[in-house]
Amino acid sequence: MYLPKLFQIEDAALLGAFIRKYPFATVVGILNGQSEINHLPLMLSEDGTRLHGHIAKKNPIAQIASQGQPELTAIFHGPHGYITPSWYPSKKETGKVVPTWNYAVAHAHGQLKLINDSAWLLDHVSTLTNLHEPTYQSSWKVSDAPEEYIQMMLNSIVGIEINVTRLTGKFKLSQNRPAEDYAGVVAHLEQSPDQILQEMLSYMSNQK
Repeated sequence: MYLPKLFQIEDAALLGAFIRKYPFATVVGILNGQSEINHLPLMLSEDGTRLHGHIAKKNPIAQIASQGQPELTAIFHGPHGYITPSWYPSKKETGKVVPTWNYAVAHAHGQLKLINDSAWLLDHVSTLTNLHEPTYQSSWKVSDAPEEYIQMMLNSIVGIEINVTRLTGKFKLSQNRPAEDYAGVVAHLEQSPDQILQEMLSYMSNQK
């Protein structure tokens, strides 16, 4: 990832919170010399050293695990949006401005391990469900489904663990603009009804 120092995030606690807020990852590995790309939710351990998820047993990620020292990269995408140069006061002064795109991402690199343990899988999918169900004011639990059905579903998946060896973040949020241009972006974003832009604004307020 191209990572100018100005946009680099090294705060592990901040990146951990970011991953927990935006857990749906793009997972990239190498299989037979070619990129293998998948998309799945991952959960970060409390100490920030491991990512846990699950995949279908037929998913090629499972084949990557059979390679020597298999490595995956999990990419977590946060809020992003187009920034028009019309928001920059400097536009009126020089006209030397162009649009850009603001965004926040985190990359977690690590070693892959498969987990073929039915008790672990049940605990994992239950934790994942319990984590996200409250978002919808719902109380559905894994145990609400018939036990034999749950067992059938568990038999079709395998757990994955990524032991994180390197964590990098890039928050490109107009830090490279003069103070008056940065303030112009913030002022216009504050007026936007777009939820994603509001989330982006919350990260901007902590970067300048």
